[in-house]
Amino acid sequence: MADHGITTIDTGFQRPGFDAAYLVVEQGRGAFIDCGTNHSVPHMLEALRAKGLEVEAVDWLILTHVHLDHAGGAGALIKALPNARLVVHPRGARHMVDPTRLVAGATAVYGEQEFARSYGEVLAVPEARVVVADDGHRVDLAGRMLECIDTPGHARHHLCVWDERSRSWFTGDTFGLSYREFDTANGALAIPTSSPVQFEPGPLKDSIRRMLARDPDAMYPTHYGRVGDVARVAEGLLALVDRMVELAEAADGQPDRHGKLVSALRALYVDRARTHGVDQPETKVDALLAIDIELNAQGLEVWLDRKAAAG
Repeated sequence: MADHGITTIDTGFQRPGFDAAYLVVEQGRGAFIDCGTNHSVPHMLEALRAKGLEVEAVDWLILTHVHLDHAGGAGALIKALPNARLVVHPRGARHMVDPTRLVAGATAVYGEQEFARSYGEVLAVPEARVVVADDGHRVDLAGRMLECIDTPGHARHHLCVWDERSRSWFTGDTFGLSYREFDTANGALAIPTSSPVQFEPGPLKDSIRRMLARDPDAMYPTHYGRVGDVARVAEGLLALVDRMVELAEAADGQPDRHGKLVSALRALYVDRARTHGVDQPETKVDALLAIDIELNAQGLEVWLDRKAAAG
């Protein structure tokens, strides 16, 4: 299988095989897609060296969205790449130029000590080096066009990147989580990510279907690595979005809504893993998806509350 000049980089965030960034190389020029946290920058630069490239050879850093596991290291990485410009969704650009609100929000959730451990210092990106990518924006990498499309659902500041050369999408979190530990003889398994605070099931399904319309050969989600057999994986992913919404609506209004939803999501993912042929599904779900289950429950609850407030 040709790699089409695409390298998967483990950013080192949380655990091995959890958080990926990608390096695309064309005629000696490079583009990074996502970058992990500030702590991930050495991994990004090492990936360049492994390909025999200098920092001057990188033209672009494209962010799928500005959640810190994807974009927290952008300021530090751009500082290390003298010729690179940052490509980001219009709704995310201001947060890269001034990350104060991003840092404050994450610190409020995790606390200062955990924030420092997980993310490190989040540096601003000079505004002059930021390129705002509206829907359909094309990035030229030595003649290889990378097209950015607006893909809300996981977040309203999310874009996905189409690479015609490999007929693949770099999907950030729009195509869910697909950890390699869940791979079986049946292939890959993907789980939607409904993390707070902008999860919207309808737009998410629309975004997935918009990507499928290109008949892609592969998807490259951030969590984690290349996924083939796209139509089959997408069918399961879309069904899980609907089922997660059903579980959230069933838990709404009940005592300990959050606890009930966490339990229901765990049972759903265990059942899906078992059906997919995963060995020890309970153990693997607990080990690999505990954080994701908690965040998915929180995001579904924010969506429920927003829907209720809107009448």
